[in-house]
Amino acid sequence: MIRVRFAPSPTGHLHVGGVRTALFNWLFAKKENGTFVLRIEDTDKNRSTKEYERQILQSLSWCGLEWDEGPEKNGQYGPYRQTERIEAGLYDEPLKRLIENRAAYYVIYDKDDPSKEISTSDEYPESPAKAGHPVTVKLKVPEGSTRFKDLLKGDMVFDNTNYDDFIIVKSDGTPLYNFVVVVDDHEMQISHVFRGEDHITNTPKQVMIYQALGWEVPTFMHIPLLLGADRSPLSKRHGGTSVEFFRKEGYMTSGLMNYLALLGWTVEDEIFEPVDKIDSFSISSITNKSVIFDYQKLEWVNGKHLRKKALDDVITEWKNWLDDMKEDDYYRNYYERLKVQDKEYLKESVRICREKINTFKQLCDFSEPFFYDELEYDEQLVKKFLSKDSAPKIIQAAYKAFSDLEEGDFSDEKVEAVIRSLTEITGEGNKRVFQTLRGALTGRLITPGLFETVAVLGKIRTLNRLEQTQKRLEAFE
Repeated sequence: MIRVRFAPSPTGHLHVGGVRTALFNWLFAKKENGTFVLRIEDTDKNRSTKEYERQILQSLSWCGLEWDEGPEKNGQYGPYRQTERIEAGLYDEPLKRLIENRAAYYVIYDKDDPSKEISTSDEYPESPAKAGHPVTVKLKVPEGSTRFKDLLKGDMVFDNTNYDDFIIVKSDGTPLYNFVVVVDDHEMQISHVFRGEDHITNTPKQVMIYQALGWEVPTFMHIPLLLGADRSPLSKRHGGTSVEFFRKEGYMTSGLMNYLALLGWTVEDEIFEPVDKIDSFSISSITNKSVIFDYQKLEWVNGKHLRKKALDDVITEWKNWLDDMKEDDYYRNYYERLKVQDKEYLKESVRICREKINTFKQLCDFSEPFFYDELEYDEQLVKKFLSKDSAPKIIQAAYKAFSDLEEGDFSDEKVEAVIRSLTEITGEGNKRVFQTLRGALTGRLITPGLFETVAVLGKIRTLNRLEQTQKRLEAFE
Protein backbone atom coordinates (compact mmCIF):
# COMPACT_ATOMS: atom_id res chain seq x y z
CA MET A 1 0.00 0.00 0.00
CA ILE A 2 1.43 3.36 -1.06
CA ARG A 3 1.32 5.88 1.78
CA VAL A 4 3.00 9.28 1.48
CA ARG A 5 2.92 12.30 3.73
CA PHE A 6 3.40 16.04 3.78
CA ALA A 7 4.60 17.27 7.15
CA PRO A 8 4.84 21.07 7.44
CA SER A 9 5.82 22.97 10.57
CA PRO A 10 3.35 25.70 11.60
CA THR A 11 6.08 28.29 12.08
CA GLY A 12 5.12 30.51 9.13
CA HIS A 13 3.01 30.75 6.00
CA LEU A 14 3.01 27.78 3.61
CA HIS A 15 5.92 28.21 1.16
CA VAL A 16 5.33 27.47 -2.52
CA GLY A 17 8.31 25.10 -2.40
CA GLY A 18 6.46 23.09 0.22
CA VAL A 19 3.33 23.13 -1.90
CA ARG A 20 5.23 21.74 -4.87
CA THR A 21 6.53 18.91 -2.65
CA ALA A 22 2.99 18.29 -1.40
CA LEU A 23 1.74 18.28 -5.00
CA PHE A 24 4.21 15.57 -6.07
CA ASN A 25 3.26 13.48 -3.01
CA TRP A 26 -0.44 13.99 -3.78
CA LEU A 27 -0.04 13.09 -7.48
CA PHE A 28 1.91 9.94 -6.62
CA ALA A 29 -0.70 8.85 -4.06
CA LYS A 30 -3.56 9.42 -6.50
CA LYS A 31 -1.75 7.67 -9.35
CA GLU A 32 -1.03 4.60 -7.20
CA ASN A 33 -4.42 4.56 -5.43
CA GLY A 34 -2.54 5.26 -2.24
CA THR A 35 -3.03 7.56 0.75
CA PHE A 36 -1.90 11.16 1.17
CA VAL A 37 -1.30 11.95 4.84
CA LEU A 38 -0.97 15.41 6.37
CA ARG A 39 1.00 15.61 9.60
CA ILE A 40 1.71 18.79 11.55
CA GLU A 41 5.23 18.87 12.98
CA ASP A 42 4.73 21.39 15.76
CA THR A 43 7.44 20.46 18.24
CA ASP A 44 9.06 23.91 17.91
CA LYS A 45 7.12 25.37 20.81
CA ASN A 46 8.62 28.84 20.50
CA ARG A 47 7.66 29.38 16.85
CA SER A 48 4.69 27.10 16.18
CA THR A 49 1.26 28.73 16.38
CA LYS A 50 -2.32 27.61 15.85
CA GLU A 51 -2.84 30.54 13.48
CA TYR A 52 -0.05 29.33 11.18
CA GLU A 53 -1.49 25.82 11.33
CA ARG A 54 -4.92 27.16 10.36
CA GLN A 55 -3.41 29.04 7.42
CA ILE A 56 -1.49 25.94 6.27
CA LEU A 57 -4.68 23.86 6.26
CA GLN A 58 -6.57 26.60 4.41
CA SER A 59 -3.76 27.04 1.88
CA LEU A 60 -3.58 23.32 1.13
CA SER A 61 -7.34 23.19 0.66
CA TRP A 62 -7.22 26.26 -1.60
CA CYS A 63 -4.52 24.51 -3.65
CA GLY A 64 -6.82 21.52 -4.10
CA LEU A 65 -4.48 19.21 -2.16
CA GLU A 66 -7.02 17.56 0.09
CA TRP A 67 -5.49 15.03 2.43
CA ASP A 68 -6.90 11.56 3.10
CA GLU A 69 -5.71 11.47 6.71
CA GLY A 70 -4.62 14.22 9.03
CA PRO A 71 -6.00 17.10 11.08
CA GLU A 72 -9.77 17.51 10.68
CA LYS A 73 -9.95 14.09 8.98
CA ASN A 74 -10.46 10.61 10.35
CA GLY A 75 -7.59 8.16 10.32
CA GLN A 76 -6.44 5.11 12.25
CA TYR A 77 -2.89 6.39 12.73
CA GLY A 78 -3.64 9.63 14.56
CA PRO A 79 -3.24 11.92 16.24
CA TYR A 80 -1.64 13.88 13.41
CA ARG A 81 0.00 16.66 15.40
CA GLN A 82 3.34 15.80 16.97
CA THR A 83 2.57 17.68 20.20
CA GLU A 84 -0.53 15.53 20.62
CA ARG A 85 1.51 12.42 19.89
CA ILE A 86 4.01 13.46 22.55
CA GLU A 87 1.17 13.95 25.05
CA ALA A 88 -0.15 10.49 24.15
CA GLY A 89 3.28 9.00 24.95
CA LEU A 90 3.71 7.52 21.47
CA TYR A 91 7.47 8.03 21.51
CA ASP A 92 8.08 6.49 24.92
CA GLU A 93 8.24 2.85 23.85
CA PRO A 94 10.63 3.37 20.88
CA LEU A 95 12.88 5.47 23.12
CA LYS A 96 12.87 2.77 25.79
CA ARG A 97 13.86 0.16 23.18
CA LEU A 98 16.78 2.27 21.94
CA ILE A 99 18.11 2.68 25.48
CA GLU A 100 17.59 -0.98 26.40
CA ASN A 101 19.39 -2.06 23.22
CA ARG A 102 22.31 0.26 24.09
CA ALA A 103 21.66 2.16 20.85
CA ALA A 104 21.00 5.33 22.88
CA TYR A 105 22.13 6.60 26.26
CA TYR A 106 21.63 9.40 28.77
CA VAL A 107 23.96 12.38 28.94
CA ILE A 108 24.33 14.43 32.12
CA TYR A 109 25.41 18.09 31.93
CA ASP A 110 26.91 20.59 34.34
CA LYS A 111 24.01 22.45 35.92
CA ASP A 112 26.07 25.68 35.92
CA ASP A 113 27.16 25.18 32.31
CA PRO A 114 24.44 23.24 30.45
CA SER A 115 26.64 22.92 27.37
CA LYS A 116 29.24 20.92 29.27
CA GLU A 117 28.84 17.13 29.42
CA ILE A 118 30.02 15.62 32.66
CA SER A 119 29.01 11.94 32.34
CA THR A 120 26.87 9.38 30.52
CA SER A 121 24.65 6.55 31.69
CA ASP A 122 22.73 3.59 30.31
CA GLU A 123 20.21 4.00 33.14
CA TYR A 124 18.19 7.08 33.89
CA PRO A 125 20.43 9.28 36.16
CA GLU A 126 17.79 9.98 38.78
CA SER A 127 20.03 11.52 41.42
CA PRO A 128 21.81 14.00 39.08
CA ALA A 129 18.45 14.92 37.55
CA LYS A 130 16.98 15.63 40.99
CA ALA A 131 20.07 17.70 41.80
CA GLY A 132 19.27 19.95 38.84
CA HIS A 133 21.63 18.58 36.20
CA PRO A 134 20.18 18.72 32.67
CA VAL A 135 19.79 15.26 31.10
CA THR A 136 19.39 14.46 27.41
CA VAL A 137 19.28 11.25 25.37
CA LYS A 138 21.73 10.70 22.54
CA LEU A 139 21.73 8.15 19.76
CA LYS A 140 24.97 6.20 19.49
CA VAL A 141 26.31 6.53 15.94
CA PRO A 142 27.37 3.05 14.77
CA GLU A 143 30.66 2.28 13.07
CA GLY A 144 30.92 1.95 9.31
CA SER A 145 28.66 3.78 6.89
CA THR A 146 25.00 4.59 6.42
CA ARG A 147 23.34 3.88 3.09
CA PHE A 148 20.00 4.52 1.48
CA LYS A 149 18.63 4.62 -2.04
CA ASP A 150 17.24 7.89 -3.35
CA LEU A 151 14.84 7.67 -6.30
CA LEU A 152 16.36 10.80 -7.84
CA LYS A 153 19.96 10.72 -6.70
CA GLY A 154 20.64 6.98 -6.66
CA ASP A 155 22.63 5.15 -4.00
CA MET A 156 23.68 7.46 -1.16
CA VAL A 157 26.56 6.49 1.14
CA PHE A 158 27.65 8.44 4.24
CA ASP A 159 30.75 7.71 6.32
CA ASN A 160 29.63 7.53 9.95
CA THR A 161 32.93 8.94 11.19
CA ASN A 162 31.58 12.30 10.01
CA TYR A 163 28.82 12.15 12.62
CA ASP A 164 28.97 12.56 16.36
CA ASP A 165 26.41 10.94 18.63
CA PHE A 166 23.37 13.23 18.43
CA ILE A 167 20.59 14.27 20.78
CA ILE A 168 17.17 12.72 20.19
CA VAL A 169 15.48 13.93 23.40
CA LYS A 170 16.13 17.37 24.91
CA SER A 171 16.69 18.03 28.60
CA ASP A 172 13.08 19.21 28.98
CA GLY A 173 11.90 15.81 27.73
CA THR A 174 10.92 16.97 24.24
CA PRO A 175 11.83 14.41 21.54
CA LEU A 176 13.61 16.05 18.61
CA TYR A 177 12.79 16.08 14.92
CA ASN A 178 15.03 13.27 13.63
CA PHE A 179 13.63 10.90 16.24
CA VAL A 180 9.94 11.77 16.10
CA VAL A 181 9.81 11.84 12.30
CA VAL A 182 11.14 8.28 12.18
CA VAL A 183 8.64 7.05 14.76
CA ASP A 184 5.78 8.87 13.06
CA ASP A 185 6.62 7.62 9.57
CA HIS A 186 6.96 4.06 10.86
CA GLU A 187 3.80 4.10 12.96
CA MET A 188 1.83 5.72 10.13
CA GLN A 189 3.20 3.11 7.72
CA ILE A 190 4.62 5.70 5.34
CA SER A 191 6.06 3.82 2.35
CA HIS A 192 7.66 6.74 0.49
CA VAL A 193 9.16 9.97 1.83
CA PHE A 194 9.29 12.67 -0.85
CA ARG A 195 10.71 15.95 0.44
CA GLY A 196 13.10 18.81 -0.38
CA GLU A 197 16.77 18.06 -0.81
CA ASP A 198 17.55 20.31 2.17
CA HIS A 199 16.58 17.26 4.24
CA ILE A 200 19.36 15.09 2.82
CA THR A 201 21.61 15.98 5.75
CA ASN A 202 18.95 14.66 8.14
CA THR A 203 18.36 11.42 6.31
CA PRO A 204 21.49 9.48 7.43
CA LYS A 205 20.64 10.18 11.06
CA GLN A 206 17.08 9.03 10.49
CA VAL A 207 18.26 5.86 8.75
CA MET A 208 20.49 5.15 11.77
CA ILE A 209 17.42 5.39 14.01
CA TYR A 210 15.38 3.10 11.73
CA GLN A 211 18.15 0.53 11.79
CA ALA A 212 18.68 0.81 15.55
CA LEU A 213 14.97 0.05 16.04
CA GLY A 214 15.01 -2.76 13.49
CA TRP A 215 12.43 -1.04 11.30
CA GLU A 216 12.15 -1.05 7.52
CA VAL A 217 13.50 2.12 5.94
CA PRO A 218 11.01 3.88 3.61
CA THR A 219 11.87 4.83 0.04
CA PHE A 220 13.30 8.33 -0.17
CA MET A 221 13.21 10.97 -2.88
CA HIS A 222 14.82 14.35 -2.27
CA ILE A 223 13.56 16.98 -4.70
CA PRO A 224 15.78 19.95 -5.72
CA LEU A 225 14.75 23.21 -4.09
CA LEU A 226 13.09 26.10 -5.87
CA LEU A 227 15.62 28.84 -6.57
CA GLY A 228 15.40 32.59 -7.04
CA ALA A 229 16.86 34.41 -10.04
CA ASP A 230 20.26 34.54 -8.28
CA ARG A 231 20.17 30.72 -7.95
CA SER A 232 19.91 30.82 -4.17
CA PRO A 233 16.97 29.09 -2.40
CA LEU A 234 13.74 31.00 -3.05
CA SER A 235 13.12 33.38 -0.15
CA LYS A 236 11.42 36.67 0.66
CA ARG A 237 14.31 38.64 -0.77
CA HIS A 238 13.23 37.41 -4.20
CA GLY A 239 9.58 38.38 -3.66
CA GLY A 240 6.48 36.74 -2.25
CA THR A 241 6.93 33.04 -1.51
CA SER A 242 3.79 31.90 0.29
CA VAL A 243 0.51 30.54 -1.00
CA GLU A 244 -1.19 33.30 0.97
CA PHE A 245 0.80 35.95 -0.92
CA PHE A 246 -0.13 34.62 -4.35
CA ARG A 247 -3.75 34.10 -3.36
CA LYS A 248 -4.02 37.72 -2.23
CA GLU A 249 -2.33 38.88 -5.42
CA GLY A 250 -5.23 37.38 -7.31
CA TYR A 251 -3.73 34.18 -8.71
CA MET A 252 -6.06 31.29 -9.42
CA THR A 253 -5.58 27.87 -7.84
CA SER A 254 -5.28 26.30 -11.29
CA GLY A 255 -2.69 28.83 -12.44
CA LEU A 256 -0.41 28.51 -9.40
CA MET A 257 -0.64 24.71 -9.27
CA ASN A 258 -0.06 24.41 -13.02
CA TYR A 259 3.11 26.49 -12.73
CA LEU A 260 4.40 24.62 -9.69
CA ALA A 261 3.83 21.33 -11.51
CA LEU A 262 6.05 22.56 -14.35
CA LEU A 263 8.92 23.19 -11.92
CA GLY A 264 10.67 19.86 -11.95
CA TRP A 265 8.07 17.68 -13.64
CA THR A 266 8.60 16.80 -17.29
CA VAL A 267 5.18 16.87 -18.89
CA GLU A 268 4.10 17.29 -22.51
CA ASP A 269 1.57 20.09 -22.12
CA GLU A 270 2.36 23.49 -20.68
CA ILE A 271 -1.11 24.66 -19.66
CA PHE A 272 -3.15 22.09 -17.72
CA GLU A 273 -4.90 21.23 -14.48
CA PRO A 274 -2.62 18.92 -12.43
CA VAL A 275 -5.60 16.76 -11.46
CA ASP A 276 -6.06 15.96 -15.16
CA LYS A 277 -2.48 14.64 -15.35
CA ILE A 278 -2.64 12.10 -12.52
CA ASP A 279 -2.52 9.11 -14.87
CA SER A 280 0.59 10.40 -16.62
CA PHE A 281 2.52 11.18 -13.40
CA SER A 282 5.57 9.05 -12.67
CA ILE A 283 8.64 9.35 -10.47
CA SER A 284 10.87 9.05 -13.54
CA SER A 285 9.38 12.29 -14.90
CA ILE A 286 10.73 14.30 -11.92
CA THR A 287 14.00 16.07 -12.71
CA ASN A 288 17.03 16.14 -10.44
CA LYS A 289 18.00 19.60 -11.70
CA SER A 290 17.44 22.79 -9.76
CA VAL A 291 14.64 25.00 -11.09
CA ILE A 292 14.24 28.77 -10.94
CA PHE A 293 10.97 30.29 -9.83
CA ASP A 294 10.06 32.82 -12.52
CA TYR A 295 7.40 35.29 -11.35
CA GLN A 296 6.71 36.51 -14.88
CA LYS A 297 6.20 32.96 -16.16
CA LEU A 298 3.80 32.28 -13.28
CA GLU A 299 1.77 35.36 -14.21
CA TRP A 300 1.72 34.27 -17.85
CA VAL A 301 0.50 30.78 -16.92
CA ASN A 302 -2.18 32.25 -14.67
CA GLY A 303 -3.34 34.52 -17.51
CA LYS A 304 -3.70 31.49 -19.74
CA HIS A 305 -6.02 29.91 -17.18
CA LEU A 306 -8.04 33.11 -16.84
CA ARG A 307 -8.67 33.09 -20.59
CA LYS A 308 -9.12 29.34 -20.94
CA LYS A 309 -11.76 28.78 -18.27
CA ALA A 310 -15.48 29.18 -18.80
CA LEU A 311 -16.58 32.77 -18.14
CA ASP A 312 -19.07 31.74 -15.46
CA ASP A 313 -16.31 29.88 -13.59
CA VAL A 314 -13.94 32.83 -13.83
CA ILE A 315 -16.60 35.21 -12.51
CA THR A 316 -17.43 32.86 -9.64
CA GLU A 317 -13.76 32.56 -8.66
CA TRP A 318 -13.28 36.31 -9.00
CA LYS A 319 -16.23 37.02 -6.72
CA ASN A 320 -14.96 34.47 -4.19
CA TRP A 321 -11.56 36.16 -4.26
CA LEU A 322 -13.12 39.58 -3.74
CA ASP A 323 -15.13 38.19 -0.83
CA ASP A 324 -11.91 36.81 0.69
CA MET A 325 -10.35 40.27 0.31
CA LYS A 326 -13.25 42.08 1.98
CA GLU A 327 -11.12 43.44 4.82
CA ASP A 328 -9.84 45.92 2.24
CA ASP A 329 -12.46 48.64 1.65
CA TYR A 330 -11.73 48.85 -2.08
CA TYR A 331 -12.31 45.14 -2.71
CA ARG A 332 -15.32 44.98 -0.40
CA ASN A 333 -16.96 47.85 -2.29
CA TYR A 334 -16.00 46.28 -5.62
CA TYR A 335 -17.63 43.01 -4.59
CA GLU A 336 -20.83 44.81 -3.60
CA ARG A 337 -20.84 46.64 -6.93
CA LEU A 338 -20.50 43.40 -8.90
CA LYS A 339 -23.43 41.85 -7.03
CA VAL A 340 -25.85 44.41 -8.49
CA GLN A 341 -24.62 44.21 -12.09
CA ASP A 342 -26.77 42.73 -14.81
CA LYS A 343 -25.52 39.18 -15.30
CA GLU A 344 -25.04 39.46 -19.06
CA TYR A 345 -23.34 42.85 -18.80
CA LEU A 346 -20.95 41.51 -16.14
CA LYS A 347 -20.18 38.49 -18.28
CA GLU A 348 -19.47 40.53 -21.40
CA SER A 349 -17.33 43.01 -19.47
CA VAL A 350 -15.17 40.22 -18.07
CA ARG A 351 -15.00 38.56 -21.48
CA ILE A 352 -13.30 41.52 -23.13
CA CYS A 353 -11.22 42.58 -20.10
CA ARG A 354 -9.65 39.20 -19.37
CA GLU A 355 -7.85 39.25 -22.72
CA LYS A 356 -5.33 41.78 -21.41
CA ILE A 357 -4.84 40.83 -17.76
CA ASN A 358 -3.33 37.91 -15.84
CA THR A 359 -4.65 38.08 -12.26
CA PHE A 360 -7.85 38.96 -10.42
CA LYS A 361 -6.17 42.01 -8.93
CA GLN A 362 -5.36 43.22 -12.46
CA LEU A 363 -8.91 42.38 -13.53
CA CYS A 364 -10.29 44.70 -10.84
CA ASP A 365 -8.21 47.61 -12.03
CA PHE A 366 -8.72 46.95 -15.74
CA SER A 367 -12.49 46.44 -15.55
CA GLU A 368 -13.17 49.32 -13.17
CA PRO A 369 -14.46 51.72 -15.91
CA PHE A 370 -17.22 49.22 -16.74
CA PHE A 371 -18.64 49.24 -13.22
CA TYR A 372 -17.95 52.81 -12.04
CA ASP A 373 -19.87 55.37 -14.08
CA GLU A 374 -18.19 58.35 -12.41
CA LEU A 375 -15.01 58.48 -14.47
CA GLU A 376 -11.55 59.45 -13.29
CA TYR A 377 -9.32 60.64 -16.13
CA ASP A 378 -5.69 59.62 -16.58
CA GLU A 379 -3.29 62.53 -16.55
CA GLN A 380 -1.62 61.48 -19.83
CA LEU A 381 -5.02 61.05 -21.48
CA VAL A 382 -5.98 64.62 -20.60
CA LYS A 383 -2.63 66.00 -21.68
CA LYS A 384 -2.49 64.21 -25.04
CA PHE A 385 -6.14 64.16 -26.12
CA LEU A 386 -8.90 65.59 -23.94
CA SER A 387 -7.25 68.99 -23.55
CA LYS A 388 -6.87 69.45 -27.33
CA ASP A 389 -9.14 71.57 -29.51
CA SER A 390 -10.17 68.44 -31.40
CA ALA A 391 -11.79 66.81 -28.35
CA PRO A 392 -15.13 68.72 -28.29
CA LYS A 393 -15.94 68.13 -31.96
CA ILE A 394 -14.97 64.43 -31.77
CA ILE A 395 -17.16 63.89 -28.70
CA GLN A 396 -20.06 65.88 -30.17
CA ALA A 397 -19.89 63.96 -33.44
CA ALA A 398 -19.73 60.66 -31.58
CA TYR A 399 -22.69 61.61 -29.39
CA LYS A 400 -24.83 62.38 -32.43
CA ALA A 401 -23.73 59.25 -34.32
CA PHE A 402 -24.41 56.92 -31.39
CA SER A 403 -27.72 58.66 -30.65
CA ASP A 404 -28.86 57.72 -34.15
CA LEU A 405 -27.89 54.07 -33.59
CA GLU A 406 -30.52 51.75 -32.11
CA GLU A 407 -29.67 49.93 -28.85
CA GLY A 408 -29.95 46.60 -30.60
CA ASP A 409 -27.41 47.72 -33.20
CA PHE A 410 -24.55 48.08 -30.71
CA SER A 411 -22.58 45.17 -32.15
CA ASP A 412 -18.81 45.21 -32.68
CA GLU A 413 -19.27 45.57 -36.44
CA LYS A 414 -21.79 48.44 -36.42
CA VAL A 415 -19.94 50.27 -33.67
CA GLU A 416 -16.74 50.01 -35.69
CA ALA A 417 -18.47 51.45 -38.77
CA VAL A 418 -19.76 54.42 -36.75
CA ILE A 419 -16.39 55.16 -35.15
CA ARG A 420 -14.52 54.94 -38.45
CA SER A 421 -16.98 57.35 -40.02
CA LEU A 422 -16.04 59.93 -37.39
CA THR A 423 -12.66 60.48 -39.03
CA GLU A 424 -14.39 61.82 -42.13
CA ILE A 425 -16.93 63.83 -40.14
CA THR A 426 -14.32 65.50 -37.92
CA GLY A 427 -11.36 65.56 -40.28
CA GLU A 428 -9.18 64.05 -37.54
CA GLY A 429 -6.96 60.99 -37.89
CA ASN A 430 -7.86 57.53 -36.61
CA LYS A 431 -5.50 57.68 -33.60
CA ARG A 432 -6.86 61.00 -32.35
CA VAL A 433 -10.46 59.94 -32.83
CA PHE A 434 -9.98 56.51 -31.28
CA GLN A 435 -7.96 57.65 -28.27
CA THR A 436 -10.19 60.64 -27.57
CA LEU A 437 -13.24 58.37 -27.60
CA ARG A 438 -11.50 55.72 -25.53
CA GLY A 439 -10.69 58.32 -22.89
CA ALA A 440 -14.11 59.94 -23.03
CA LEU A 441 -15.80 56.58 -22.37
CA THR A 442 -13.44 55.06 -19.79
CA GLY A 443 -11.13 57.80 -18.52
CA ARG A 444 -8.16 55.72 -19.66
CA LEU A 445 -5.81 55.21 -22.57
CA ILE A 446 -5.37 51.48 -22.01
CA THR A 447 -8.60 49.51 -22.27
CA PRO A 448 -10.04 46.53 -24.12
CA GLY A 449 -10.59 47.11 -27.84
CA LEU A 450 -12.52 50.34 -28.45
CA PHE A 451 -15.22 48.75 -30.65
CA GLU A 452 -15.80 45.96 -28.13
CA THR A 453 -15.84 48.45 -25.26
CA VAL A 454 -18.58 50.57 -26.84
CA ALA A 455 -20.58 47.46 -27.80
CA VAL A 456 -20.48 46.17 -24.22
CA LEU A 457 -21.25 49.56 -22.65
CA GLY A 458 -24.32 49.86 -24.86
CA LYS A 459 -26.19 52.97 -25.94
CA ILE A 460 -27.24 54.46 -22.60
CA ARG A 461 -23.86 54.13 -20.88
CA THR A 462 -22.02 55.34 -23.99
CA LEU A 463 -24.13 58.50 -24.32
CA ASN A 464 -24.02 59.22 -20.58
CA ARG A 465 -20.24 59.00 -20.51
CA LEU A 466 -19.78 61.13 -23.60
CA GLU A 467 -22.01 63.74 -21.99
CA GLN A 468 -20.12 63.47 -18.69
CA THR A 469 -16.78 64.00 -20.40
CA GLN A 470 -18.12 66.84 -22.56
CA LYS A 471 -19.11 68.71 -19.38
CA ARG A 472 -15.60 68.21 -18.00
CA LEU A 473 -13.70 69.45 -21.07
CA GLU A 474 -13.45 73.05 -19.89
CA ALA A 475 -11.63 71.86 -16.78
CA PHE A 476 -9.06 70.11 -18.99
CA GLU A 477 -8.09 73.21 -21.00
